[in-house]
Amino acid sequence: MSWFKKTHFGFKIQRQRDRDTTPDGLWRKCDGCSEILYVKDLERNLLVCSKCNYHFRIGSRDYLSLLTDPHSFEELFATITSTDPLTFKDTKRYVDRLKENRRESGLDESVVSGRARIHGHPVAIAVMDFGFLGGTLGSATGEKVRRTISLALHERMPLVIVSTTGGARMQEGILSLMQMAKTSVVLADLVDEGIPYVSILLNPTTAGVAASFAALGDVIISEPGAMIGFAGPRVIQQTINQELPPGFQRAEFVLDHGMIDMIVSRRDMRERVGLILDLLMEPRRPMARRPRKPSAEDESGATPAEGGAAPAAAATEPRPEG
Repeated sequence: MSWFKKTHFGFKIQRQRDRDTTPDGLWRKCDGCSEILYVKDLERNLLVCSKCNYHFRIGSRDYLSLLTDPHSFEELFATITSTDPLTFKDTKRYVDRLKENRRESGLDESVVSGRARIHGHPVAIAVMDFGFLGGTLGSATGEKVRRTISLALHERMPLVIVSTTGGARMQEGILSLMQMAKTSVVLADLVDEGIPYVSILLNPTTAGVAASFAALGDVIISEPGAMIGFAGPRVIQQTINQELPPGFQRAEFVLDHGMIDMIVSRRDMRERVGLILDLLMEPRRPMARRPRKPSAEDESGATPAEGGAAPAAAATEPRPEG
């Protein structure tokens, strides 16, 4: 198709939309290297760029499919949803935002929870979804996470939580902040019972979630390049009035500073989590006791009461005079 059309008054430049014959949704630009990627190839690669290993955001149900054993996930607590306890309104009402996000995301809340299997191990699992109000932590989200932790506690199976969030949900005020303490308290019971908890951090994991249950795992895993921290780098830089080091708050930076245990690509996540569960859930054998060194009493076969040697303390006591 030519770019110019001859008219009665000369040449006219054809509009972009008239000459653009590429269907929408076939290509996607990588945010890491600006490579143009074929969407079907990108989906086959689990939304990971084949050129630079950039990890695109992924929905909670898609992540459940790649992390858990096929057809093993059973959703629980689906009826727990957010309400509007504060009758909050900014540019629009909170209830309207909830309806809009439920319609666009196909989810009822910012976390999907239930039980599943990973490498054959039964697990209690919760996966947050950034597509629902930025994965924010509201009262319903916190309650679903708490019940998932309680499920792991009562059925004595490992806990896996996948976090991706912008923090506490401002529309619920102090009620959302209370979820940090509520989930952390139940995790303490999990520690007392010796039940393992694997925390997986996606991009981004920030604010209240990063300051509570996401950072309390026995093993903390992150995807490459994930942003992990409490406040954003711009806020921190303006507060301290200093230049931040390169890669600040990225997974590689926080790994070097001891905040997480390992970085694992999405393509290897199921294998790595399965290996960790194999190690943590291996039946514990009783420790073999070291053989006791035989004493003089053992060798003589007699006790002091039976005429054997007296203890050293008694043998050295001075005799009374006279």
